[in-house]
Amino acid sequence: MTRPRRMPFTRQMMMLQVAVVAALGVVSLLVAGFFLRSTLQHQYEQRALSVARTIAADRGLGDLVAADEQSRVQQIAGAQERSAHALFVVITNDRGVRLAHPNPDEIGKMVSTDPEEALAGRENVSIERGTLGLSARGKVPLRDSSGRIVGEISVGFAATDIHDALVRVLFIVLPWALAAVLIAVLLTALLGRRLKRLTLGLEPSEVADLVREREAVLHGISEGVLAVDTERRVTMCNAEAIRLLGKEVRLGADLDDLALAPDLQRLMRHPAEDGRAITAVSGRRVLVAKHRPVALDDGTDLGGVLTVQDRTELEQLTSELAGVRSMTSALRAQRHEFANRMHTVMGLLHTSNVQDAIEYLSDSVKFAHSEDVSENPAVRSNTIRAFFAGKQSAAAESGVALVLSGQSWVPQKLVAPVEVITVLGNLVDNAIEAARSSSARPARVEVDLLSEGTKLVMSVANTGDGIPAERAESIFVGGVSSRGEGRGMGLAIARTTAEGLGGQLRLSALGAEGAETVFVAELPNVLEAAAIEHCMGDGEEGR
Repeated sequence: MTRPRRMPFTRQMMMLQVAVVAALGVVSLLVAGFFLRSTLQHQYEQRALSVARTIAADRGLGDLVAADEQSRVQQIAGAQERSAHALFVVITNDRGVRLAHPNPDEIGKMVSTDPEEALAGRENVSIERGTLGLSARGKVPLRDSSGRIVGEISVGFAATDIHDALVRVLFIVLPWALAAVLIAVLLTALLGRRLKRLTLGLEPSEVADLVREREAVLHGISEGVLAVDTERRVTMCNAEAIRLLGKEVRLGADLDDLALAPDLQRLMRHPAEDGRAITAVSGRRVLVAKHRPVALDDGTDLGGVLTVQDRTELEQLTSELAGVRSMTSALRAQRHEFANRMHTVMGLLHTSNVQDAIEYLSDSVKFAHSEDVSENPAVRSNTIRAFFAGKQSAAAESGVALVLSGQSWVPQKLVAPVEVITVLGNLVDNAIEAARSSSARPARVEVDLLSEGTKLVMSVANTGDGIPAERAESIFVGGVSSRGEGRGMGLAIARTTAEGLGGQLRLSALGAEGAETVFVAELPNVLEAAAIEHCMGDGEEGR
């Protein structure tokens, strides 16, 4: 089902803006008209009062009214009416009878409005309807030359004059109101165009949908995603990236302030042209990271995106599998060697060469107790002895002598054989490689194993070329190796495994000036609590 088409947001905004401005204009005009009408009414009332005062100031007119000179009074009233452009000028005697009126038929009649205020000597103004219609009028008392009130003067201006004046003022204001509406429409159109450019032609509802979808995708995938702009400021980071990097990341933070692992920093500065991923160690995690620059179709650079995946468990499993394979190879070699010896002994006994069989077995026992670690009574763990048996053969093929120190003493079984072999295997492999590639001869690797309660302390020394002091700590960072690209994960995994057990792995000696390079690992709680005081008897099984 397709969604019904909605009116574009820019058009909605324009219509709303126009409606708001128009409503404000109408309300403003109404309010202004109300106050303007009140003002105009007041002005016309005061104008009528002023004209009435001017006429009443002529004391001779009062004498004419007192003498009931109707014709003379009518002439004066008509002249004043024309001069002031008034609707009417009405003059009455002290009884309220008209002596002057624009309509001659009204002369001699009582005024249509109450004359008591003026005849009592008080001026007043009002909007009233009389014989000539609605008007703004002012009334004043008329006095004769002696100061006695002899009548009233009422001057009025038609209400239509007020209305016409109001309309004229509103018509002056109206174009400005229309101009304001047009300006609002123009500004709204410009704002709509800019908004459309900023949102790449998307409507706000579509932008909101994209944001929701982006958040759902970013926080739903198993990869960590970190995006930066052209100024290396963080613009986006999902929860998985925060977990894998082990950093508190806030939007807008500078990338250099995050203190990422050196390999990740180099990748962010100089991404691979083919988009190739690298392996890096961040804290205790082994990560596979890839950096991809981001740009628009027109070539505009938007920054870059770093994606990271957790490979810690895979690397540990790989290392553990290598240790298990080594032990398996050693056990297989021992089985074949044992079978060969038994076949030889059986052949000698079948041919009745008993003395030769005895001599052969004696030589075999001497060989087993000379350099063969697989039968060393100082180490009870069959796991370690089998590991050494296999590594000794591999080391011998590389021209390296792998020996177990005479001071080694581990009279207990292992309770964490996989973790121990992971650490020991990586240390021994690195030591064999260093000794083999060294110019020093003879090439030798010596391993010292000691138990302290349930803690196993292992020391691995080699006769390699040594490690420069400036690289003493960086060798434990993933990807740091002198043996080529894609190497250098062994020591990082070994340290991570040791720290995971609550122990530590450190470089004890750099191997400078002909001395041996020594690595020391301390692994707590990897041995049984009960110690064996004497050597194992025949047939005992250790782990």
